[in-house]
Amino acid sequence: MEYRKLGKSGVRVSEICLGTMTFGVSADAAEAKRIVDVAFEAGVNFVDTANTYAGGMSERYTGMALAGRRDQVVLATKFTNPTGTGPNDSGGSRVHIMRAVEDCLHRLQTDWIDILYVHHVERLTPWEETLRALDDLVRQGKVHYIACSNYPAWRMSDALWISEIKNLAKFVCYQPIYNLVTRDIEAELVPFCLDKGLGIVPWGPLASGFLTGKYKPGQRRVEGTRSAEGWIFHERFFGSQADATLAVLLEVAEALGRSPAQVALRWALDMPGITSTIAGARTAAQFRDSCGASGWHLPEELQAKLSEVSYLPPRYPISMEAATDQRRIDAIDMPSLD
Repeated sequence: MEYRKLGKSGVRVSEICLGTMTFGVSADAAEAKRIVDVAFEAGVNFVDTANTYAGGMSERYTGMALAGRRDQVVLATKFTNPTGTGPNDSGGSRVHIMRAVEDCLHRLQTDWIDILYVHHVERLTPWEETLRALDDLVRQGKVHYIACSNYPAWRMSDALWISEIKNLAKFVCYQPIYNLVTRDIEAELVPFCLDKGLGIVPWGPLASGFLTGKYKPGQRRVEGTRSAEGWIFHERFFGSQADATLAVLLEVAEALGRSPAQVALRWALDMPGITSTIAGARTAAQFRDSCGASGWHLPEELQAKLSEVSYLPPRYPISMEAATDQRRIDAIDMPSLD
């Protein structure tokens, strides 16, 4: 397993992160423990959950599975989604954040959260209120780092600026959807994170199983999978070339003698700005296969082949402004020294 520095922080995380959204849904407590055991065996030291996954059961099962070895992992969780029916049972207010974190700590059986994400865009609470509450949690030692997920670049820019001028804890990483068939973040979010020094930790790197080899080009539903259950299948985010991309992925995987999941994960890990990819699993065997994406790199020509077939043409204003710098350089007429 390889390890990478998380943004500008000093902490190092495994390039494969264990995602626990399945815990309490398709993985019971015993299977969750087996999955975590596989993660430790593979050298994974990064675990991701959220306070509303499986109604809180994901955090409970994660805490149970980490009992006695909590200090060996970088543990991330999230808040924002509703945790109850009350008016303050969701969002980014100080009231909700403080209550939510205490509940997370209880379910996870821990005294601290390594990374606390703002899970979704929150428009009702001023950024400063949310950021001050998060800063207080960092100063109290209950949270080590803060981050956000699913945010546009301009909102993250606002947050970083407020944190800078108010001397508050800053976001260290960003969690977006990113995979071979959903590459939208490359337009603005990846350049933003690279410029600001934020780590990128994608969720959905296997497109909810679409890139694992269970599907053939043109298929969107397969019996016995989450797609048949109608649960977490992100077809609405797919690029128009999804089927062509899947066809090439299957070819590359066969040529390399690796599973399609390993190749899809490796492709994402070798793209600019990516720190770690979140791989979820319903069984220990599935996660063991995902761990096989670490410790090697795609040959340049195969990385390029996958990137070319899945490429999203740039849209305005990027498409208009891409050549501006080169046009300026080309317009300079340097006098001859002869």
